[in-house]
Amino acid sequence: MQFTVAIDGPAAAGKGTVARAVADEFGFAHLDTGLLYRAVGAKAMMRGRGVIDAEIAEEIAKTLSEEDLTREGLRTARVAQAASKVAALPAVRAALLAFQKAFAKRKGGAVLDGRDIGTVICPEAEVKLYVTASDEVRAARRYAELKAKNPDTLLETVAMDLRQRDIRDASRDVAPMRASDDALLLDTSELSIDAAVAEAVALVKERFGKA
Repeated sequence: MQFTVAIDGPAAAGKGTVARAVADEFGFAHLDTGLLYRAVGAKAMMRGRGVIDAEIAEEIAKTLSEEDLTREGLRTARVAQAASKVAALPAVRAALLAFQKAFAKRKGGAVLDGRDIGTVICPEAEVKLYVTASDEVRAARRYAELKAKNPDTLLETVAMDLRQRDIRDASRDVAPMRASDDALLLDTSELSIDAAVAEAVALVKERFGKA
């Protein structure tokens, strides 16, 4: 059986949490596609000594392995910014396209979350969700997450980083972040984690039962 769930949305909206919960509920495989770009960005920064070189990033993307996705430190704000920069490079996106498409078609079902899953990677997915939340709520969520790791984290800095990333992701020439025309909108601004997951599971269950 092949069944694909495509989940898109901006950072800190809750799409990763929703994606993992949906995958667990239905026994589907899960891929956080953002980790692909984080892994490329982290390695590119390391090799470029803090500077992102397009050719180096492309080379890394072409040779990326699943082990690279388990490296520590991929969830930092610095790596998130690097991920957004390499994600804007057409050659990097092209190099990672086959990896994502193959994952989406695996037997047993798959859930992929990112920013262009429903529009580019899996335009024919059985279920498409666009998970979003207000800028204020997303900033507060990401701030709480980062402050637990670094007490010196400032809410203003986190909010600015999110705004910059949103602009870069939504305005890039290749695969900009947007909701596909047939995506179901899930606004988590005023929802608890359990409520957001329950709503997503119900939406998937309705489509899955008809598949």
